[in-house]
Amino acid sequence: QVQVVESGGGLVQAGGSLRLSCTASGLSSDYYVLGWFRQTPGEEREGISCLSRDGQRNWSSESVKGRFTMSRDNAKNTLFLQMNSLKPEDTAMYYCAAAPSWYGMCFIQGRTYWGQGTRVTVSS
Repeated sequence: QVQVVESGGGLVQAGGSLRLSCTASGLSSDYYVLGWFRQTPGEEREGISCLSRDGQRNWSSESVKGRFTMSRDNAKNTLFLQMNSLKPEDTAMYYCAAAPSWYGMCFIQGRTYWGQGTRVTVSS
């Protein structure tokens, strides 16, 4: 059974930092945790940062470039998102995705496994 679990969200003041983690288990070998997405009420889920399995290819939304950094630990099938200089507009539910691959601006190919999300709230 596949499980994807995000953690690390919370309430932080504008300008602060948070580090999100995402761990997956039960994935077949052609799947990996590939990126972070976020969603606010009434809006579609948007990709904010994706990273290839070998770390050689990455994409980040303009809204988070220079502030958010993604890294991975392949041995533990874990993905991290270091979020610095947080803004109130970063407030959202953050999800990570496990899938076979992605392209372009975090467009996922293949069946996708999502976690339950972790909530990030940035106060002004």
